[in-house]
Amino acid sequence: EVHVDESGGGLVQAGGSLRLSCKISGFTRGLADYGIGWFRQAPGKDSEGVADIASGGTTSYADSVKGRFTISRDDAKKMVYLQMNSLKPEDTAVYYCNRLSAITWSWGQGTQVTVSS
Repeated sequence: EVHVDESGGGLVQAGGSLRLSCKISGFTRGLADYGIGWFRQAPGKDSEGVADIASGGTTSYADSVKGRFTISRDDAKKMVYLQMNSLKPEDTAVYYCNRLSAITWSWGQGTQVTVSS
């Protein structure tokens, strides 16, 4: 069974930065075979895709984070990262990572990001 473990969240002031990490384990295929996305869910709101990175390394971002967030991957370490700069209060949410597929892995607990104004 694949396990996803997000970390790196915290409380930061507006304009600050955080780097989220996503550790993926429990599969025999290489991580390079999978596209991975970061998602977030704010209180009272639906989950939304934030950024994703294809197996070939192509990235895409939600308009709301474009130019501020950077997704990257280290397939050898089975890790995916989300560098978040110029954080805004509206970025406050629980952040999750998962594969880009209609059939997802079991969701991790996520990591809380809170941005104060």
